[in-house]
Amino acid sequence: MRYSHPNNRGFTLIELMITLTIAGILSAIAIPSFISAVRNSRLTGATNQFVAALNYARSEAIKRGQYVVVRKTGTNWESGWQTFVDVDRSGSNANVFNDDNTAPLCEADEDCLLRVYDALPTGFTLRGNGTVADYIYFKASGESKNGSFAICDNADGNDTAEAGTARLVVVTMVGRVRLGEDLDNNNIPDDLDSCSSP
Repeated sequence: MRYSHPNNRGFTLIELMITLTIAGILSAIAIPSFISAVRNSRLTGATNQFVAALNYARSEAIKRGQYVVVRKTGTNWESGWQTFVDVDRSGSNANVFNDDNTAPLCEADEDCLLRVYDALPTGFTLRGNGTVADYIYFKASGESKNGSFAICDNADGNDTAEAGTARLVVVTMVGRVRLGEDLDNNNIPDDLDSCSSP
């Protein structure tokens, strides 16, 4: 009587070690690229949100025929910002949201809050240069003042604009909002040296 032995179907220890080594090498190559892609995606999302807020404010100023202000809500822009119609543009009330906290909202003689934006993700900074350090306004004509904003992913705690971790948002006098150019292709906007002062 003959016994038949089924073919062994499995991995030898050597095959398993080779497979794990190859998987480890591929992971070591792929993970840094994946992390970079995630950081870039988050930075692009934050930049797009801020650019959309500025474009919204400009369009509302033109539509309503009044000044519309985008103002930071905390110590820094990355804490969030608000967009409002600035009705009382005199003295200390200019570019400051003023509401008497009674219903109805947006009465003829008070400012009208249009939108409030949440803070950026932890590790991000958003800073405006001297002319737009605290707020930026758009006139009824859509015009504004020249200014620029630096949006940086400073998860590493570094305040320097590094390749792939910084964007520059530029607002021109006619109210056009655009991204800063990178003519030298180093992945850093040309006019941006620091994330704290664009």
